[in-house]
Amino acid sequence: MTTPTTRRHLGAAAATAAVLLTAACGGTAEGDQTPVATVIDDERCAANEEAGKLTYISGYFYQASVTQLEVFAAESLGYFDAVCLDVEIQGGTGDVMANAQLVSAGTAHFTALSNEAEVVQAAEADHNIIGIATYGHVPISVLLTSPEVESLKELEGQIMGHQSMTPAPLEAMLISEGVDLDKIEQVDAGYDPSILPRDEVQALTAFRSNEPHQLAAMGEEYKEWLPEEFGVVGSFGVMTTSPEFAEANPTVVEDFLRALAKASDYCQGEGNAEECVGYAAELDESGTYDTEHNAKVWATESELVRASTPDDAVNGYIDLNLTEAEVQNLVDNGALESVPDLEPLFDPRYLEAVHVAGDVLWSSDE
Repeated sequence: MTTPTTRRHLGAAAATAAVLLTAACGGTAEGDQTPVATVIDDERCAANEEAGKLTYISGYFYQASVTQLEVFAAESLGYFDAVCLDVEIQGGTGDVMANAQLVSAGTAHFTALSNEAEVVQAAEADHNIIGIATYGHVPISVLLTSPEVESLKELEGQIMGHQSMTPAPLEAMLISEGVDLDKIEQVDAGYDPSILPRDEVQALTAFRSNEPHQLAAMGEEYKEWLPEEFGVVGSFGVMTTSPEFAEANPTVVEDFLRALAKASDYCQGEGNAEECVGYAAELDESGTYDTEHNAKVWATESELVRASTPDDAVNGYIDLNLTEAEVQNLVDNGALESVPDLEPLFDPRYLEAVHVAGDVLWSSDE
């Protein structure tokens, strides 16, 4: 298949960037700390403002995950204001397909899915969305069992808990070990990992940045089964929008990603993670936000992003060769008959347009 790379439109992106290096959208009043993005001229600012209020739905409430914490920080640090975007943040409940449906319908404008396979699954469910950035290029999913389990085949006849559905990389891992999935009782188990040591389930699908930290804090022992150790390709942290919205508002999509890239750089800066997690805590109204745990979530996921991003690629790059290998997991486990045409489902142009020589373009002085 013809596969676009992160550099497919680099020439066009560089040309666009050169045009944008003009006057600032507006100055900052004395004492105003809003960081004006001087690549945004008056015309572009007006186009962004014309789009009106933009709704972003998080995958899971206000957890400090990649594709979430950057949004929270971009809002609090004034980066969205700096590119003339009015973003409203809504906390999702973990039902990513429901979020995808809202974006497809135009009720919301941006949401993050757990992996690229879910973009394909959303398309199969007639949710019209596109992936515009993929930040992690390793499966974030992990299967947890008791330490006594020595083979995945032992899970046949047992109960496996998941959150709305079993992630494709974990199904591929099980199949690679000859596990008959029909012999495992799969149940929606929610997000309380203590059901594993209580033996309510004998296996639990999890995010390696979340439940393992929770179980460790409880003093519980567990075994992690990582898909990549079984040759399974995967991804995590996929930002999506609707193709119609992107086509009608290209500068909005570009500058949304521009603000996220700026926020990601900031939050990964030395000593800044605690501040950024604090912005997430401010959005949570439950009064039970665990800043210590969420700092671990951000540290784990941002490190996975760094480790899985090649030196010559930007954070969020899309590689459809990897995507094809990941979606093949869905074919292997019977969820799809064949790998569909992936190019209409992923569009790297918007991310490429905000980077020059691997760096996010923000100031005309850079």
